[in-house]
Amino acid sequence: MPSIAGVVLLPGAGGTKEHPTLRALEDSLAPLPVVRHEFSYRREGKRTPPRAPKLVSELFEDCQEISAQLGCDPADLVFGGRSMGGRVCSMAVAEGMSAAGLILLSYPLHPPSKPDKLRVDHFGAIDVPCLFVSGDNDPFGSPTEFEPYLDRINSDVSAKFLKGGRHDPSNRSQRETIVEAVSEWLAALP
Repeated sequence: MPSIAGVVLLPGAGGTKEHPTLRALEDSLAPLPVVRHEFSYRREGKRTPPRAPKLVSELFEDCQEISAQLGCDPADLVFGGRSMGGRVCSMAVAEGMSAAGLILLSYPLHPPSKPDKLRVDHFGAIDVPCLFVSGDNDPFGSPTEFEPYLDRINSDVSAKFLKGGRHDPSNRSQRETIVEAVSEWLAALP
């Protein structure tokens, strides 16, 4: 494993930190510390998330608490998560939150059936290594739709598309592929 101090993973809008993929990553990355972090709206029992800018602001605050808990600088942590969780992490890094890299699982490039409502405006302000892992049949963004935007990121970008995968990994085999992709990517970080 590289010299990073840990990984912080956030869930998608409809999920929790108990999502099977996030749990599988925590189990597989040991002894590297993995924090599966819950957004406050879920901790408060709410189902609908606030708008992304509010979640980004919350993550900025939580980032300090998480890094203090792990006894490290935020710049030594890799942040990421599933869908909205990864998007919020990418937006926070674009706005100046320190991080060693981003793991973006099922990144929501656009809402389903709305390919014109892209969520890429902040990509040019991201300057840390990124790993995108999505299904090749994800209604939130296909490999072809991702292709023209990944080079906007000002650092190394790796992308893995799961054959037959949709937005949520539907089986253990897909989760294992995600775990393998993340482990290999982390091992290759400088």
